[in-house]
Amino acid sequence: MHQHRYVERVVDLMDPTENVLLNMSYEDAAERVASGDAEQVGEIDGQFAIMQKRGNIVRMARSIGRPMRYFLAKRAEGPCLIVAERMEQLRAALAEEGLEDQFHPSYTRMVPAHYVVEIALIGCPDPNPVNTRFFTPERNVLGTDLDEIGERYIRQLTEEMDKWLDTVNEDAPLGVLFSGGIDSGAVLIVLRHLLLQRGQAPNRLKAFTLNVAGTSADASQAKQFVDETDMSLFLEVVDVAQEDVNFKETIKVIEDYKPLDVQSATMAHALLKKIRELYPDWIYLIDGDGGDENLKDYPIEDNPELTIVSVLNNLMLYQEGWGVESIKHSLTYSGGQSRGHVRTYAPAATLGFRGFSPFALPSVINVAEGIPFIELTDWDHERLYELKGEIVRRGVEAVTGVTMPIFEKRRFQHGAASEDIFLRTFPDSDQAYRDAFAEIF
Repeated sequence: MHQHRYVERVVDLMDPTENVLLNMSYEDAAERVASGDAEQVGEIDGQFAIMQKRGNIVRMARSIGRPMRYFLAKRAEGPCLIVAERMEQLRAALAEEGLEDQFHPSYTRMVPAHYVVEIALIGCPDPNPVNTRFFTPERNVLGTDLDEIGERYIRQLTEEMDKWLDTVNEDAPLGVLFSGGIDSGAVLIVLRHLLLQRGQAPNRLKAFTLNVAGTSADASQAKQFVDETDMSLFLEVVDVAQEDVNFKETIKVIEDYKPLDVQSATMAHALLKKIRELYPDWIYLIDGDGGDENLKDYPIEDNPELTIVSVLNNLMLYQEGWGVESIKHSLTYSGGQSRGHVRTYAPAATLGFRGFSPFALPSVINVAEGIPFIELTDWDHERLYELKGEIVRRGVEAVTGVTMPIFEKRRFQHGAASEDIFLRTFPDSDQAYRDAFAEIF
């Protein structure tokens, strides 16, 4: 009879200073994760990924805004759990132990956002982790008045951004990743509004817009946006050459192969590399990632797996995918934006920036999930797509007094370069992305 051997060795490669905690210290947040109490974990406000070990129990929890992966290594002395942001960190830790031959990307696990993951490993066989949800927003609780919805949504965004500013040195420059679209536009306007409220110089703010080979439609859109909102002072169009846009290099950065995420991340990586070259000491970036997911603004017709019924009837479908109990849930990658946010986080983190995505915070998602989308759209696709602009425009005006222009939705990767450059830069076959990923590992 084999004696069970509990995991006593944990290698924690997560840097606590990379968390953006808005209402408590890291020590307080870590204690809540260690407790395993979902209600206590749900009170953590911010962008975080935390692992804690108590006795033989390991608990991990994260928000969408920061990835956290783990790997169970088998050793003669007993198992070892390695926790890190990146697959390459897991592989390097295994190599140090002489165990690199155990590594394969598919053996890594991503902690799903909004869950406490509890592991009580006893060696062989390993029991599955227990996933306990710590964030369950209540759906359809708001009324149908778009003015009230918009104000509540943007006011919550504003409160979170205000808390974030408390964590940032007041002399530090702030960069907005800016396309002139609805979400990055709202972030820019609210950020200027907050700086003025605080009596701080708004000229510490820049709106960075990518322009690939002089062909960016976003550059024109961004200029029109800042002209109409009296913010031309802040716009900086960042020019990069076509050869600086490299999807294979980006796949190595984000450690994923989903085409849309790779394409978006490739543009972000090109932009951020250039910003780093121009501003070697720049630290803080803020973006509008998560706004599309919150207000369900994706073309449903482009995804054969989705219907408007599935989108409007499932809690946080765009944020979490089909859920941790579903067959389609990926243990390696999680689902939805819980997986895809790496397209935003990893390019910034690997280049030494501290990124912040306020739309992806649970408190902001909570308001969005309370919107009665079915009642407001009556299952009509076009009404759903129009809703986002109306909600955000009304909310921004109510909170800041600024009327923002609303442009037709366009994906970042399509707005940053011409169609011709896009087609020459990215393969049209999903397998090409998978092959490039396989070459790395």
